[in-house]
Amino acid sequence: MNPPENSAVDDGPAGPSAAPAPTRATSTAPAPAPPATGYGSHAVHDTAPAGRWEDAHLSGNGEYGIMVNGGPHRERVVLNHHRYVLPNGTRHLRAPGTAHRLEEIRDLVLAGRAPEAQRIWAGGAELRWTQSFHPGHALEIATPAHGPVRDYLRSTDFATGEITVGWQDDAGPWRRRSFVSRADAVVVQEFTGPPAELRLRLTGDLPDCPEDVQHRCTATEAAPGLGLLDARATYPPGQGAYGFEAVSLVHAPGARIDTDGDVLILRGARRVLLLTALDRQEQPGWSTGTIRRRLGRLPADYDTLLSAHTALHTPAYRRATLDLGGAEAAAGSVDLIERQQRNPERLDPALLELLFHSGRYLLLSASGVLPPRLTGLWIGGWGAAWAGDFTTDANLNLQLAGANLAALPEAVHAHAALVRGQIADWRANARALYGIRGLLAPGRTDGEHGHLFHLDDDWPWPAWLAGADWLLHPLHEYWRTTGDDEFLRAELVGWLIGAAEFFEDFLTRTDDRGQVVFVPSYSPEIAPEGVAGSAAVNAVMDVAAGRHALESAVEVCEHLGIEPAAVARWRALLPRLPAYLVNSAGSLTEWAWPGLDGNLDHRHVSHLYPVWPLHGITRDTTPALAEAAHRALAGRGDENLSAHGSLHRALAAARLRDTGLARANLLKILGADMLFRSLMTSHNPGLEIYNADAAITLPGLVLELLVDARPGRLDLLPALPEELARGTVRGVACQGRVTVLELGWDLAEGTVRALLRSAVDQVLAVHCRGEGRQVTLPAGGEREVRFVLRAP
Repeated sequence: MNPPENSAVDDGPAGPSAAPAPTRATSTAPAPAPPATGYGSHAVHDTAPAGRWEDAHLSGNGEYGIMVNGGPHRERVVLNHHRYVLPNGTRHLRAPGTAHRLEEIRDLVLAGRAPEAQRIWAGGAELRWTQSFHPGHALEIATPAHGPVRDYLRSTDFATGEITVGWQDDAGPWRRRSFVSRADAVVVQEFTGPPAELRLRLTGDLPDCPEDVQHRCTATEAAPGLGLLDARATYPPGQGAYGFEAVSLVHAPGARIDTDGDVLILRGARRVLLLTALDRQEQPGWSTGTIRRRLGRLPADYDTLLSAHTALHTPAYRRATLDLGGAEAAAGSVDLIERQQRNPERLDPALLELLFHSGRYLLLSASGVLPPRLTGLWIGGWGAAWAGDFTTDANLNLQLAGANLAALPEAVHAHAALVRGQIADWRANARALYGIRGLLAPGRTDGEHGHLFHLDDDWPWPAWLAGADWLLHPLHEYWRTTGDDEFLRAELVGWLIGAAEFFEDFLTRTDDRGQVVFVPSYSPEIAPEGVAGSAAVNAVMDVAAGRHALESAVEVCEHLGIEPAAVARWRALLPRLPAYLVNSAGSLTEWAWPGLDGNLDHRHVSHLYPVWPLHGITRDTTPALAEAAHRALAGRGDENLSAHGSLHRALAAARLRDTGLARANLLKILGADMLFRSLMTSHNPGLEIYNADAAITLPGLVLELLVDARPGRLDLLPALPEELARGTVRGVACQGRVTVLELGWDLAEGTVRALLRSAVDQVLAVHCRGEGRQVTLPAGGEREVRFVLRAP
């Protein structure tokens, strides 16, 4: 929707007063370029500036992120860095050294005295949080007003990562462009318009900034037509890192440059280029000189810098695309959100298509030195909910749900970087808490380390045994998808062996049937009904993780021809793992231990780990367990309608072939006012708490509705909602080294067509809505598969 002629626009917030990474996956067939006319679904557009920081448009390179509010006369661009976390003294904290009391802890849990066991771990300490993710500085830009603002448009192009703000006034047209370069690790901004006075400054004045974070900002003229803005901030001493800084080099050819305190004043400039770099200091001292020299070596040309960036960003973005036949070229993103809100009981295909592309863009933009945080890579104020960290028991893996399927190995590389930086800490956790080999991951991390210290009398995170397998699963899935044996040999096989060794050493208790017992054990973030404490026995997530860890280690070791003795031990252990249990109502229990049950109204569905993301319980291989899992899922309450809870349910429902339940949980997001104007999302309905769970998880969910892939089998349209009766998806990367180059369907005509490519010779079982066939795929070749659907 275009703005009315001569419409007034509010400016928004006030202005100034080691080891090799996974190798890059081979790209699939290129998706069509975004449409050249109209809005389309490869960009977000807004006809008004952000009235609050949550509505700011977003760009990032996986290390730096920017948030553009877009005020025409009073602009504010918030600068983020993935490693900006507020020191709070937790760096020295380690997992409690309670291994010598393990048997006592086990006896207490088995005796129903879990609170006493939990107090042993906590040692009387209060709950300590991870270091909170925080914003850096804000760049503020003031320009003069020349009459009313007309034809205002703020947009973000997903294919380039470029944010553009444009408007017209009586002086002429104005435009600001910005992006964050993957090639040069720099924020690039360009301002063009009539010759006028521009006032620029860097400031640390952001919402809720702690008083003991000290800021110093300066502006200087470096040479004719060249200015500098420096901003430094120091953390409270003795808590961890020293501080953080931003340096901006301002190219303003032909302009007269003056300063007024920390404000850089440019007069007469028609074109200004601003290059900004960020850094964080562990020890006293600054990198200002080094940053200035690096910025000075970059070409002072926006389009040249953009070209280097898009050479990396655009091919990644275009690997996968979706067309649901509903992305009206004339509809803007805000219009689509409003249209969905007017009809919250029906999925809007145009909005869902836009969110698919936006979600892939945000996942790519937030992935680099680390994978996405709870807020992706962006935050506009201090005091992020849940420290804005990596909550590892659900949220992080949900955001990575589409990393492999949606052909974004960049996100997997970033996740591997997080794991790589913490493996030694996971091993230390296992030694301290259990005195054994292997890996024990924490329930949350700020990205600086993986020590397990977030616990108290009520939160028994030492008993969450599944963490390492759960967090390694996206990397195992990546290997199954790409066949990247270089990464497998260099790192992944050792990590998977470590996960298996943990369970091999841990599982020393047995029941009266000779089955091993997972004790202590924890199902995040819930306790069985009718018993004290949350530490329990045989949490299904832990049992599923133990089974998967052993099976994965066997798989990769046999593939590489290594560790035959260990493989034999793991194979012998697998039959001794406890079986899943079904209660009298026919539902899968959350604990595979007699007497522990509870179909609770809780946001987490951790006991469905064998359903999603694993294929341990499926309709075709374990139909009775699949039906029990479905009953458990369908009977689960909604608690607070948190985004991650609804999406986790939807993903499990898709795997269990319950289209209605998957659709209903998707509508809890789209129909419950959880979309900011930026297409970032909230954690709860009513735009409560800025959170990336829904925004970044949605592409993975959409693909799970369309494709369910595992080695040797491919299911097409397993859980297709009725509103998506026609569409095309391209570039889906599947386990088993198969790529769905194109999947098109038209239910009105009863036709489904898939074009497949395999990297290896194989026979693939392809199924679609009750029909199946065996398809021979030669390595590197393409095969078309067609289905004619029967009328329901």
